[in-house]
Amino acid sequence: MDTAPSQKSVGGSMRRCHRVLSHPPQRVFEAFADPGVLARWWGPDGFTNTFEVFEFRVGGRWKYEMHGPNGSHHPNESIFLDLKAPSAVVIHHVSKPRYVLEITLAECAGGTAIEWAQEFEDGAVADRIRHIVEPANEQNLNRLQAVLAGEAP
Repeated sequence: MDTAPSQKSVGGSMRRCHRVLSHPPQRVFEAFADPGVLARWWGPDGFTNTFEVFEFRVGGRWKYEMHGPNGSHHPNESIFLDLKAPSAVVIHHVSKPRYVLEITLAECAGGTAIEWAQEFEDGAVADRIRHIVEPANEQNLNRLQAVLAGEAP
């Protein structure tokens, strides 16, 4: 059973959210590793993605464009800093706003506890976009949950 999300801010540059997904860690990890699946759920509600480069390996690049529901386009580039199947994905978002996103997956009685820890390089930027980031992160996890359940995000 999926549990209600929780989110908290820690300091000026860290954003965290957590929930339990009713799927095993390997299945959740694969939703990050498979670009076709990841493109379906990555980003906030209404967004779609076009992946130009997706090198799912430590040091690999991930270059993509997010397309907003209002027709906007947002180029992004990240580097995979660490990958430990099925327990961790660490991404350095090297385009602005710069941050490191550490995703941990842990087996639990209900499936997988997922922790999303996003640390921004610049605390002032993190504070300025907090009103966007916090709901967007929750929407991202909602979309992941939907895809894992076989639903459209």
